[in-house]
Amino acid sequence: MRKSALLLSQTLGEVAKALKAGVSGMDLDKLAETFIRDNGGSPSFKGYDGFPGSLCISVNDEVVHGIPKKTAFKDGDVISLDCGVFMNGYHGDMAYTFGLGNVTEAHQQLMRITKQSLFLGIEQAIAGKRTGDIGFAVQDFCERQHPYKCVRELVGHGLGKTLHEDPQVPNYGRRGDGPKLPEDCVIAIEPMVNFGKKDVYTKKDDWTIATQDGLVSAHFEHTLVVKPMKAEILTSFEWIEKAIADNADLVKI
Repeated sequence: MRKSALLLSQTLGEVAKALKAGVSGMDLDKLAETFIRDNGGSPSFKGYDGFPGSLCISVNDEVVHGIPKKTAFKDGDVISLDCGVFMNGYHGDMAYTFGLGNVTEAHQQLMRITKQSLFLGIEQAIAGKRTGDIGFAVQDFCERQHPYKCVRELVGHGLGKTLHEDPQVPNYGRRGDGPKLPEDCVIAIEPMVNFGKKDVYTKKDDWTIATQDGLVSAHFEHTLVVKPMKAEILTSFEWIEKAIADNADLVKI
């Protein structure tokens, strides 16, 4: 799983290099699939329950599961890229939200808080704790300390030989609730946080989940291993953040 997670992390780094105004989701999807296959993996998402892409690309009010489109990205867009890699019999899963060009400070702050909430959730991914401890950490930070709302209908999850396994890992909850986390359990924690209300709906393509109020959403995700003292994060933002530093079109959050 470390190998699939490494290739996944490098893939999103390559995609981040190419992300700019005028580029389309389909351009990025083709790049991601080629890079994954050239390096001995296969895209986890392509064909999953009929999903047509290698990337889920969700723009602005789209929360998750956006289908790659021919539409060009434009200045000010907030773009979530979610990707999975299958390699050596195991999956990795990861997401990052990018700001393109002149993104408002309010939307940049949403991205920062969502990313920070991911790492607060990861701090709770310790053997013997429960999924509610993770959900509480994410929700408390986003909703009590800041004016945002965590999506309820979509959750993180276990993964391994299949892409979605038990346990479900909600981004809300109460301390001490939910299934206990065993040592060496592999999970994906993925806060999906809305600028406005928590309510979402499914678009007519039967895949894309968007906010009911039309306001922006952000999404960050890591795959990690539950350990006794501190979780081991398998995916890495290192390649993405190097690409952001070198790409003048992307916001540094």
